[in-house]
Amino acid sequence: MNWKYLTLTVAFAGMAAAVPAKADQLDNIISAKTLRCATFADVPPFASPDPKTREMAGFDVDLCGAIAKELGVKAEIKPVSVEARVPEVKLGRVDITVANLAYTLSRAEQIQFSDPYYLAKEMLIVPADDAGKKKADYAGQRIASTKGSTSEMSIKLNKSDPLTFQDTASAYLAVQQGKARGMVANTMTTTKFVNESKSKGKPMRMIEEPMLYQPIGIGMAKDQPALTAKINEILRKLDTSGEINKIWDKWLGPDTEYKMTRTDKVVSLSELKFDPIP
Repeated sequence: MNWKYLTLTVAFAGMAAAVPAKADQLDNIISAKTLRCATFADVPPFASPDPKTREMAGFDVDLCGAIAKELGVKAEIKPVSVEARVPEVKLGRVDITVANLAYTLSRAEQIQFSDPYYLAKEMLIVPADDAGKKKADYAGQRIASTKGSTSEMSIKLNKSDPLTFQDTASAYLAVQQGKARGMVANTMTTTKFVNESKSKGKPMRMIEEPMLYQPIGIGMAKDQPALTAKINEILRKLDTSGEINKIWDKWLGPDTEYKMTRTDKVVSLSELKFDPIP
């Protein structure tokens, strides 16, 4: 017998035994009977403290609750900052992040994304009497947005000239004052401004073609195939049953100040045509 090789074999076996197997997070959630969800700390209508109860409330809170119900566990909401949405999942402090989390290449290197449950869009609004019809008509034109935002990035990608401000209200005012031909922001913000313009200031309209698509999904730890598959299965079930639309209408729908209709369906990223943001 070759004792040298036997010794090596035993040593490697011991090393392998010393390396613990990666815990199955789905099993842990079921065992704990709790789904730990990271949401925004104060970004209505997605998640913010209810003024009356001080309990967290919003679209993302309700979606987390619906997912937990399907898992047969309770939802534990953990409010986090915008910057902490990815690290909290990556460090294992929460099981999932449900916080209007847009898919980007850099985030996808750190965490696992679920199939998107809606497509956020960066939209361009212009004065109602503006002759433009599509985003290409605004190449080379001055367009307002908030500084350092995805909106500004979409303006540059369109080969337009960004005029940036610290907040969306200032960017909108620049268009009203004729300092910019249009303004780019997310669908929720632009829809609100267009609705307000009908009774105050210069009437505005939205260009139908989005400046940029941003798939929104749920963030999870990498290398957890069982959890990823289960979350995707639940999202599809909630979509098919109409539950996601019900939650959407409660917080963002036609009877809210945002007056938005959800037309997206839960699909895999590979089925979407979009240019991933770095």
